[in-house]
Amino acid sequence: MQKVLHTKLTDLSQIFELFEQSIHYQEKKGYPVWRNYDKNAIIKDIETGNQYKVVIDSALAIVFSVRYADKIIWRELDTGNSIYLHRIVVNPEFKGHRLFGTILEWAIEHSKLKGLCSIRMDTWAANPTIIEYYKSFGFEFVENFTTPDSEELPVHNRNLALTLLEYT
Repeated sequence: MQKVLHTKLTDLSQIFELFEQSIHYQEKKGYPVWRNYDKNAIIKDIETGNQYKVVIDSALAIVFSVRYADKIIWRELDTGNSIYLHRIVVNPEFKGHRLFGTILEWAIEHSKLKGLCSIRMDTWAANPTIIEYYKSFGFEFVENFTTPDSEELPVHNRNLALTLLEYT
């Protein structure tokens, strides 16, 4: 049985381990990686109720964060009517299970409850495999964008070439 729940501070060690495993996997595959990911941003997401986990039979399968505004990355395209998915990290034991579908189902329902029109996300522009993966769920390409070196962004999101995607 799959459930989407808020993460808790007691999940931190497991969340950080998932990030480390994800970085190792991405490096092994030659993909861009989260260099010096911002642990404080993850803690803040947990404390503000903006990070979630998908639990399958009591195992933490995947984590993700949400935002309701993303002016730095989406600029004038952010008109206040979207939910933004960030920092999606899958437990390697669940790779290949297409668990992003569970996140998307949750995000669709959550968006309806909040009266939002679309679901948006960004991913590495240099990873066509992950871009195609998200497109297979119905996301459409919006544009490529390189983030500024802004203290408003977590360290791992600065000067990053991204592809912006949207589901409507």
